[in-house]
Amino acid sequence: MWMRRALEVAGGVDPDDLGDPSDDVPVGAVLYGPDGVELAAARNERERTGDPTAHAEILALRRAAAVRGEWRLDGCVLVVTLEPCTMCAGALVLARISTLVFGAWEPKTGAVSSLWDVVRDRRLNHRPEVYGGVLAAESAALLRSFFR
Repeated sequence: MWMRRALEVAGGVDPDDLGDPSDDVPVGAVLYGPDGVELAAARNERERTGDPTAHAEILALRRAAAVRGEWRLDGCVLVVTLEPCTMCAGALVLARISTLVFGAWEPKTGAVSSLWDVVRDRRLNHRPEVYGGVLAAESAALLRSFFR
């Protein structure tokens, strides 16, 4: 259910969304609090904002931190349609996300096992629980459709 929500956000179905979903790679991220309530949702906004860090995960982390009034997101679950890159993987570790759930694997830039495994690096002070490949086919189909 949570991944389906992330897929909706990625595809631009979110009624709170202002940008054109066809402008950027369709990646959606939704952050849930410890009680299961949605705190924030975002999709890639690099093209709309001109910001290279405007990945869905980063935006969702920023928005959730603003809602909670603190940068530590202990007990929270981040659900994203694509395996996070190194920047996003590092940010979710620093934010103390408890659980990461992602859809499609990203063999070119994935940092949660495809190329690197940033989130499970034993040298870091926090390692979230990870569930990869959730609704992977649906997530990958959305990406393939965009790149066609």
